[in-house]
Amino acid sequence: MPPTAVSERAARIRFRRALTLMGFTLVVPGSAQLLAGNRRVGRIAVRIWLVTLLVALYLGVRLLVAPSYALQLATSPTFMLALRLYLLLGAIAWAGLFIDAWRIGQPLSLRLQHRRAVVGINGVLCFSVVGTMLFGAHLAGAQRDLLSTFASGDLGGAHAGRYNILLLGGDSGSDRWGLRTDSMTIASVDARTGRTVMIGLPRNMSNFPFRKGSVMAKQFPKGFDCDGCYLNGISTWAGDHRDLFADSEHPGVDATIMGIEGITGLDINYWAMVNMKGFRRLVDAFGGVELTVRQRIPVGGLGKDVTGYIEPGRRKLDGHDALWFARAREGSDDYSRMARQKCVMTAMLTQISPSRALTNFQEIAKASTAMITTDIPSGALGDFADLALKARSQKVSTVSLVPPQIDTARPDIDKVQRMIANAIARAEGHAPKKVVTAKPAAGASAGTSGAADGGRDVVTGGSLGSRNDGYVANETDDVAAAC
Repeated sequence: MPPTAVSERAARIRFRRALTLMGFTLVVPGSAQLLAGNRRVGRIAVRIWLVTLLVALYLGVRLLVAPSYALQLATSPTFMLALRLYLLLGAIAWAGLFIDAWRIGQPLSLRLQHRRAVVGINGVLCFSVVGTMLFGAHLAGAQRDLLSTFASGDLGGAHAGRYNILLLGGDSGSDRWGLRTDSMTIASVDARTGRTVMIGLPRNMSNFPFRKGSVMAKQFPKGFDCDGCYLNGISTWAGDHRDLFADSEHPGVDATIMGIEGITGLDINYWAMVNMKGFRRLVDAFGGVELTVRQRIPVGGLGKDVTGYIEPGRRKLDGHDALWFARAREGSDDYSRMARQKCVMTAMLTQISPSRALTNFQEIAKASTAMITTDIPSGALGDFADLALKARSQKVSTVSLVPPQIDTARPDIDKVQRMIANAIARAEGHAPKKVVTAKPAAGASAGTSGAADGGRDVVTGGSLGSRNDGYVANETDDVAAAC
């Protein structure tokens, strides 16, 4: 064989060897070192890789058997910290193995074109693998930052088999956030099945009692009966009398809970304050939400000009429009707005896609951090996420303490508590089901059909029903059918 041919063949062999070493490093980190380098380093790397594969296999089988286990991992700050450190250290170590594999391939012995190819391929492999691991570490860090916004501790006990979580909605402006809440809803969740009853409280309720023995009950023994005192004004009053709540980090919320417990007779387990602007960002992060728009919903108002409308029809709304669908007051009343809010909450519960959460996790984590202030402990998140998955496949009930059932100026507290008890009993299967449908009212504007019975019903303020006859989504055992 001519010397030139021998030289060419030797060059190709060296080039293939260099590529093979890099390929082995990609498939089994440390294998290149076992073959031609520092075998001690290779053994350590291969063992770590095998342990990683075994752990991944175990987790895969575990998740197939119990999918909710993924939620426990995703809501564990300890696991997220361990995962982040593993990915960071793994990225550095794997990059070192790629560089060492390039060295073992003796690049200086290669021809120039082969040397350039090896450098390029090694660089692409190295940066691809390391970049992916670093991005994973970033996501784990973002999730841990989100979990850090929750209080420390574990899930507390349920009350009569249910967890009662108060959801408060407000604006993020410095003149409003934490002062007056736009919406107040209790999500009463069955601790075993996840079956949920949403209890809506009007912000303009007055003359109601506080929980017996509470600070507010001592200040208002006859109820919240002062001039201009409404349910959404309790937090403002508490803020002006912080000395009465010396041990409280959130006196406005604590005082509001005292009022809501006095009204409903329920014990509140936890609360969550939802920033409306953060909610808008969250809806966008999940790719929007589908809602039935029954009338033109104005965008704007609330002391400013109306800038447009959300047109009727079955529509996928982005965060901006979903927020205005829930908040719009122009041409409607507070009670129709409460009904629309129930529709948005139910749609979010039933339509949120776990796959979408994975693909847009970073933005969702940022939006969630900006959206929520809560006393829910981080140790309870896995349990609540599991209950939320169960709730997705079930009907959601609502009962709202609004006209025509309740006079918000002078509420009949005994009737209020009977309504709540009956709604919970029906949700738990202890009473006949009741689905309230809207009744046609003289002079009311007609809208599109969509009630549970399929007939044409009154639509007022964008919600099925009217103030006189009741808005369907405010009191029903199936909110989805009413929306």
